[in-house]
Amino acid sequence: MRSDTMKRGIHRISTRALLKGAGYRQGDIDRPFIGVINAYSPAFPGHMGMDKLTRAVEEGIWRAGGTPLACTTIGVCDGYCAGHEGMRWSLPSRELIADSIETMAQAHRLDGLVLVTGCDKITPGMLMAAARLDLPAIVVNSGPMLPGRLGEEDLDLAALGRIRGKVVKGELPETALPAIEEEACPGCGSCAGMFTANSMGCLTEALGMALPGNGTIPAVHSGRLRLAKDSGERIVEMVLADRRPSQIMTPAAFANAIAADLMIGCSTNTTLHLPAIARELGIPLSLREFDEASRRIPNLCHLSPSGSRYLTDFHRAGGMSALLRAGMEGGFVDGSALTVTGEALGDVIKDARAGDPEVIRPLDRPYLKEGGLAVLYGNIAPQGCVIKTAACPPEMFTFEGIARVFDSEEATAAALREGGIQKGDLIVVRYEGPKGGPGMREMVHLTGLLLGMGLGKEVALLTDGRFSGVSGGASFGHISPEAALGGPIALVKTGDRIRYSIPERWITLDVAGEELERRRRELVPPKREIPKGYLRRYAALVGPVAHGAVLEE
Repeated sequence: MRSDTMKRGIHRISTRALLKGAGYRQGDIDRPFIGVINAYSPAFPGHMGMDKLTRAVEEGIWRAGGTPLACTTIGVCDGYCAGHEGMRWSLPSRELIADSIETMAQAHRLDGLVLVTGCDKITPGMLMAAARLDLPAIVVNSGPMLPGRLGEEDLDLAALGRIRGKVVKGELPETALPAIEEEACPGCGSCAGMFTANSMGCLTEALGMALPGNGTIPAVHSGRLRLAKDSGERIVEMVLADRRPSQIMTPAAFANAIAADLMIGCSTNTTLHLPAIARELGIPLSLREFDEASRRIPNLCHLSPSGSRYLTDFHRAGGMSALLRAGMEGGFVDGSALTVTGEALGDVIKDARAGDPEVIRPLDRPYLKEGGLAVLYGNIAPQGCVIKTAACPPEMFTFEGIARVFDSEEATAAALREGGIQKGDLIVVRYEGPKGGPGMREMVHLTGLLLGMGLGKEVALLTDGRFSGVSGGASFGHISPEAALGGPIALVKTGDRIRYSIPERWITLDVAGEELERRRRELVPPKREIPKGYLRRYAALVGPVAHGAVLEE
């Protein structure tokens, strides 16, 4: 075992003494050391239940003959960060999480890992670490939150964004907000819709890195604790069999994850996270692979914000196993891919069937004939931009509008609140990419305002920043290259005309090439003071969005 290098032999007497000082017995020291890396925090709902999950994982490890060594990593709540400067640290936290897990696993010579995760950047950061270390690893998610309810209305964060817009527009009094706030988030777990956290929890199943149910068992259900115990037992078996992430997260597994992504209609953030995870394994994964798959894989689910169903409904309908089974039947999912169970995916899901044809539609009656994400290219986005088509109104699949250009999220929000955006406008928010922001903020505050103010079917939004899985509407993110790298989005002026067609996958700035060259020669980028510390280092090292916005060596 790898851990023997720090605990066996006469020269390791001090290590054994320290372990015994921590309460471990000699028999415990002789077992495989399993790191239980968790992001427990009582400070926000997505992670407040992880202490119980971690103990359940440890129980499973002890039962199977391993010794758990638990430690924590950081976890940012994107809901707390939305609409202000704090969001700049969210995406960069993914790299810190991966680095911190690598550090602990290498320093303590761990034999295997259980990664107890939850919210947006934590799951991809943990999967990046698992791929980088290539130690036996299994993922346990905190699980989705139940939806809230007030009167006859279901509530989640997507609903709250629309409600905020109604207050700004004067359609709802501010005095109505306290009652809504009391009921919207009824307990622990990742926010109730198919937002980024739950998207990544589900795609972890498709990658084969978690047991069935990982992405969908509600956080409050006892099944979540049973899953944690089973995962603790399974990791010991994986260590003894030397079953590694590189054997599981193969090109076929990533193709399965992309297929699941499109069938569900996950957050556009998956187009950042899956390439970043694949890169750790030396597997090339580009935006074009998402779009090529999207042209042949139908969208079978419309979960919030795309529709009125939630993760609880998806779980009752059969969850990921039923969806992946449908994908196998359609020829979109490779059932031979290995999973952490030790079995091929097809064997794991062979008996799964969708229980509600409106939550997981059959292949011959999809919500969309193409996948729930699309990638558009054109002179404003030579390396592409991404939209969640599953949450875009059909009326906005083709559009042309007059550009209203802003160099920050705050300036855009102010214009919206002051009535400065009109029907037919096409909002351009730039210098919000990973390098130019820095940090590539989510624009969920803006999309919520647009929808709540009744502009979701009349105004489009383009940015070199990104969107939360909560976002809906004609919201195009990840415009690449970003403005700070000299991308053409930096050359757009208010009053320019921009056109796009989602079905035909193009987006065009109607400005002549000679004029764009003249603007480039005269371009003076806005000056933005970057706080000293990690964010400044991140801005210096982060690579392009098209490659997953990872730190460059």
